[in-house]
Amino acid sequence: MPKLACVAGEPSGDLLAAPVLGALNQIPEMASLEVYGIGGPRMQAEGMRSDWPMETLSVRGYVEAIQQLPAILKLRKELIANLLGEGRPDVYLGIDAPDFNLGVEMQLRKAGIPTLHLVSPSIWAWRAGRIKKISQAVERMLCIFPFETEIYDRAGVASTYVGHPLASEIPIEPNPSQARGKIAQKCAMSNASLDGTVIAVLPGSRISEIELIAPVFFETMQLLSKRLQGQKLQFLIPVATPRLRALLEQLLLAVKNQNPDIQIHLLDGMADEVLEAADVVLIASGTATLQAALWKKPMVISYKVPWLTAQIMKRQGYLPYVGLPNILCGEFVVPELLQDDATPEKLANAMQDWLDHPSRVTQLKERFTDMHETLRRPTGLLVAQAVAQTIANHRHKWVSA
Repeated sequence: MPKLACVAGEPSGDLLAAPVLGALNQIPEMASLEVYGIGGPRMQAEGMRSDWPMETLSVRGYVEAIQQLPAILKLRKELIANLLGEGRPDVYLGIDAPDFNLGVEMQLRKAGIPTLHLVSPSIWAWRAGRIKKISQAVERMLCIFPFETEIYDRAGVASTYVGHPLASEIPIEPNPSQARGKIAQKCAMSNASLDGTVIAVLPGSRISEIELIAPVFFETMQLLSKRLQGQKLQFLIPVATPRLRALLEQLLLAVKNQNPDIQIHLLDGMADEVLEAADVVLIASGTATLQAALWKKPMVISYKVPWLTAQIMKRQGYLPYVGLPNILCGEFVVPELLQDDATPEKLANAMQDWLDHPSRVTQLKERFTDMHETLRRPTGLLVAQAVAQTIANHRHKWVSA
C-alpha cells in the first residue's frame, strides 16, 4: 500500500490540499493510498488521517510563533520520529507552512524519503536567502504562481507550475444576486434585506488577527454607516470558527449599543458567498485577498501585527506591497493600509473611493479577469500526478537496486 505523509499548517493549506487528495482518489494506482500527517477538516473529508492538531501550527508573525514555539518544536520532533520510523512514507508533501515544513523535509530527504512542497515560500518578496535551504530540503517545488518557476530554474531546483486551485473553484463571471439569495435563504432573511450596498468585511481567520485588526474594522463600519446614512449598507462578515465568532460577537455587541440600526451580519463560513455578493471588500492581508480578486472585487487590504514583528518584516522586505492581488499584478491595483495607516478614517476613505468611482471598479474587474485566467489550471490533478509519479519513480529505483 503506497503511503503519503502531508502537513498543512493552517486553514489556507487545508483549502489548497483537499483538491489534491480528491484527485489522488481518482488515480487507479493510488486507489489504496494511505494519507496521514497534519491536516484540517477539508483534507480529512477526503480520507486523510490527521495525527496531530493543525491549530498548533496556525500562528502568524515572529512574536506569535515564539510564544507557540515549544509546542511547535515538540510536534515537529514527534512527527519526524514517526516518519523516520513506523510511519515512513513513500513521499512527503509539505503544504505551505515553510518555517515548519522545510525543517521536516530536510530531515526526511537526508533519510532518502522524496519530498515535494506545494506553495513556494515568498522568496520573491522577502527572505531570498531561503532558496539554498529549499534546494537541500525539497526534491520538487510545486508553484502556484507562474513567475516562480523561473526563479527556481535559475537556482537549479526542480519546479512545476500547477496554478492556484481557487482559480478553478471560483467562476470567471460572478453572480452577486444569486449569492445574495443563498445568504438570505441560509440566514432566513428576505432577499430584499440584502438590497442596497453590500460590504464584505474579512478580518482574518486567526485569533491574533481578530484581536489586532477587527476592532479597527468595526470602527470603520460605524464610520461608513454614519457617512453614508442615505444609502442602505449591509455589512457581511464570514466567520471561520466558533471561537472567532465569540470574539466578533463581543465587538458587534459594543457597536450595536452605540448604533443599534447598523446592519452587520455574522455568517458562519460562507466566505465565497459573501465575497461574491459584495460590492466592495475590507479585508486582512492573506490568502483571502486572492479569493476576493478572483471574485473580481474592489478591496482595501489592511493588516496589523505586533510592533516587533513589523520591524523584523520591514527589514527583510523586497517588494513595496504585501497583498497578493498587487503582487500578482506587479503594482498597487488596490490600496494597502498597514500598521499605523490602518485607521478607521483612512480605511473608510479608501472604501468610499471605490464606491464613488464605478469606472475604476470596471477597470479593476478586467485586470482581475486576466489574472484569473492565468492562474486557472487543474491544480489538484497536477499535484496529484506529481505525487503519483514521485512514488512510482522511487519505487522503481528501489526495485532496480
